[in-house]
Amino acid sequence: MKNKSIKKVGVILRPSTPELKDSFYTLKKIFSKHKIEVYIESISGGMIDVMGMEFDLLCQQCDTLVTLGGDGTLISAVRRSFHFDIPIFGVYAGNLGFLADVSMEELDAFAQNLTCGNYRIDERSVLEATAIKKDQEIKIHAFNDIVFTRPSISNMIHVETLVDNKAFNTYYGDGVIVSTPTGSTAYNLSAGGPVLFPLTRVFTLTPICPHSLTQRPVVLPGEFSIEMKTSDSKAVIIIDGQDMHEFEAGDSIHIKLSENHAKLIHRNEFNYFEVLKEKLGWGE
Repeated sequence: MKNKSIKKVGVILRPSTPELKDSFYTLKKIFSKHKIEVYIESISGGMIDVMGMEFDLLCQQCDTLVTLGGDGTLISAVRRSFHFDIPIFGVYAGNLGFLADVSMEELDAFAQNLTCGNYRIDERSVLEATAIKKDQEIKIHAFNDIVFTRPSISNMIHVETLVDNKAFNTYYGDGVIVSTPTGSTAYNLSAGGPVLFPLTRVFTLTPICPHSLTQRPVVLPGEFSIEMKTSDSKAVIIIDGQDMHEFEAGDSIHIKLSENHAKLIHRNEFNYFEVLKEKLGWGE
């Protein structure tokens, strides 16, 4: 099925970066040249003194969202817009990202392709979690990872882990990373976890500095669900490196892959392995 022609885009800028004002006007000029209407999110607009549109309305009015910044800006936009089922792509302001992979120099040709439906949409898995605390339940979506870790550097924690309601492992160390394939090149990679092809429907459990060297990363099928809790100490969970929730002993978090996907727009010629080689310096 042919992709729809993109006629309206909603722009989100990297927060606290007013120097992106000139880049925004360049981006707007390029899109306008191809008769694509440009709207900007209200917080981003306020940062550069431009009238903006509330985020939820932006998602409802536009055909796609465009982030101008880096991977962090795109990850935040994916999480905020997830229930609107709107595709996103990232224009990088700085260095090429794993996710924000369109340069300003490439944008003119890419905008032309967008008007013709000449692009591709990659569906990426998203973690869906419910944190169960004594007084509330918190619904969470994570594009990269959910990290269950200790609140202070002076203590290790026991993380009891169940897979499909069956006892699986107790991790003793600094914590555990639950990562999507997209997030496999982030904290997961730094902690010794595997690199996963981003379109696979799996997720990983990677221990952080485990007390036992036999504790190794595990890749699980996407239909599995996991539960993590600590019975003897406090903990924190960190979502995509951006949000944090404190846990008391006995609190738990239930994690699975969402039935819905995040949708990333790419150029047809986009090659994940080329980005991987460039970002990680493989083959040099």
